[in-house]
Amino acid sequence: MQVAPIAFRHSIDPEDQARANLYAVLARLYADGPDERFLKTLAAAGNRLLDASAGMDPEAAAQEYADLFIGVGKCEVNLHGSHWIAGFMIEKPLVELRSDLVTLKIARKEAATLLEDHFSALFETMRLLIVGDEDRPPAALEEQRNFCEKRLLSWAFDCCAAIEKSALANYYRRVAELTNQFLALERDSFAMD
Repeated sequence: MQVAPIAFRHSIDPEDQARANLYAVLARLYADGPDERFLKTLAAAGNRLLDASAGMDPEAAAQEYADLFIGVGKCEVNLHGSHWIAGFMIEKPLVELRSDLVTLKIARKEAATLLEDHFSALFETMRLLIVGDEDRPPAALEEQRNFCEKRLLSWAFDCCAAIEKSALANYYRRVAELTNQFLALERDSFAMD
């Protein structure tokens, strides 16, 4: 008889799981335009972004993503922290972030195509800090707070405002609105602890 290894899962409070899930949704939305399945999943949940997802065409969402965040030559809105903090990509803030990630023992996946200071990558990092994974327990709330304040909150609201003001934004105006609301709640919650 072969014995299967026991997989231990970290116990996560429902509130922290909800936070992690929202970070995962935002990471997915900022990584690429949502496909049809993701739009339908969001549409079933019910709020302004989710209502917008119900009527959004996947091709139109992909085109809006490309127009806003990729562009031809220069993007309309840059999703990299270095751009917002230093004015240029791949600058000192990215180097400092990489140092923080080494300290947190978080390594970039070989298949990753986004820089570590991309909105999507930072949201995924926050999700990992909240729930951990099979190799690491959830990070202490203080580590979550420090990372979020230093690496996201210092520029995220400006980025969201730029998305909301862009004439090219339609669906992503709602994504930015949700991002703004969620990060404001995170900021205020961290301030209470």
